[in-house]
Amino acid sequence: MLSEAVEVYRSTRLADCDERAFVLTAVGVASELARAGEHYVLLVDPHVAAEARSHLAQYQKESRARAAPPALAPPRLYAHAWVGCALYGAALVAVAYAVDNGIVRLDAFDVGELDAAAVQHGEWWRAWTALTLHFGPEHLAANLAAGVWFGYLAGRLLGPGVAWALIVNGGACANLLEGLLAAPSHRAAGASTAVFTALGLLAAYSWRQRRRLVQHWALSWSPLVAGVVLLGWLGTAGAHTDVFAHLAGFVVGGTLGAAAAAPGIRRALERAPQWLAGALAIGSMALAWLCALRS
Repeated sequence: MLSEAVEVYRSTRLADCDERAFVLTAVGVASELARAGEHYVLLVDPHVAAEARSHLAQYQKESRARAAPPALAPPRLYAHAWVGCALYGAALVAVAYAVDNGIVRLDAFDVGELDAAAVQHGEWWRAWTALTLHFGPEHLAANLAAGVWFGYLAGRLLGPGVAWALIVNGGACANLLEGLLAAPSHRAAGASTAVFTALGLLAAYSWRQRRRLVQHWALSWSPLVAGVVLLGWLGTAGAHTDVFAHLAGFVVGGTLGAAAAAPGIRRALERAPQWLAGALAIGSMALAWLCALRS
């Protein structure tokens, strides 16, 4: 027993006192446990009380540092994300003007829209060209606004070239899937499939990035949950909404976003020249229109 013992720690849990008694023993400070009502107390000789408190304070500090989750590192953000958005807007407006005025050929809309029967007979290019066609000014304006917003956010995370290469070609793949699975009489057009591809890309990429860190599940899953909520809110409104196309775009975009966030793929995309990825987006659309106009 220690004479004239001094209390240096107390807790309602015996395990906490045992743990700290072990810490003091490890540094050569003798201690003993006692009961004080509902609490357990750790006692030491008065001559070593200051030393014991110092060791316990240091142990407490190190324990908190180990238990605390790492701070959420800010994601790398790319500059010039507006460039991809500007090209997206210019492309949609240019195609709308050319089709409305019959600049290339009078039936450009007919050869470019997503015609399920034509896709099923091998006209794959319609999956790309349909992204640039719209049924009127309101349809065009809605897809311009939403596409610029989601495209800008994706461009900040992945770079404008990489983001738009994934959005354009991912949206086209979703259109291709719809064209192959829909009834032969199905027809569709509009950039909304690419818009929801961008939304899925953003949601899944952010989700995978957050999952790499130790944190509460609600924080790590919040981007994906928010993406699904936006899909339900924006992707099903309106009597003539192509829900399947929006869902397909979101799923394809989500798949691409999850893959792009994988460490190896992410490093490869970071090394890829943004101008080259952007050229892939523009080139794939140009090739598709070339095939459509020659058909």
